[in-house]
Amino acid sequence: MNPTPIVTTLLDPVRLMVAGSLAGRTRTTAEVAAHTGLDQQDVVAAIGALRQVELVEQSDDGYTLPAASLRQLAAELAETDVPMDPWVGFGMTDDEQQILERFFQGRTLAEIPSNRAKRLLVLERISLEFDLGTHYPEQEVNEILRGFHPDVATLRRSLIDEGHLDRDGGQYWRSGGRTDAH
Repeated sequence: MNPTPIVTTLLDPVRLMVAGSLAGRTRTTAEVAAHTGLDQQDVVAAIGALRQVELVEQSDDGYTLPAASLRQLAAELAETDVPMDPWVGFGMTDDEQQILERFFQGRTLAEIPSNRAKRLLVLERISLEFDLGTHYPEQEVNEILRGFHPDVATLRRSLIDEGHLDRDGGQYWRSGGRTDAH
């Protein structure tokens, strides 16, 4: 099972809804349409695309997305090496990009560096997500940071401790780091 075409196929919201409706249970196209609220023609097209990547199986009773297929896909995706999103390193020097590549998978920070110099570079990159002169409530700061790493409290605290963000009265703003990614 090659995960790339499957994931690409699932990126379509209609196909994803149909796959979710079929996950672990058998349904007819009419049942999927009723369950999802989609037009039956859209359901048929989505099932066709999901069958083409061998994610959905057909039986006499209808269609299903077997749990075993999802487990196999998850196992294969877990072993897929995801390169750093080029945008993460945009405007950084080659040396900085090499350091960032060690810690980012896609746009996700896989690990907060323990080495201070490397951690400072990662924090500087993350701070570029905050616009100069804009005040952010804590909830919005957490939302932005969650896009990089689930431990938003550690990132937020580190950004403040290292002078990249300031806070007052529940508001945060960018106070340090580069003015742009160039």
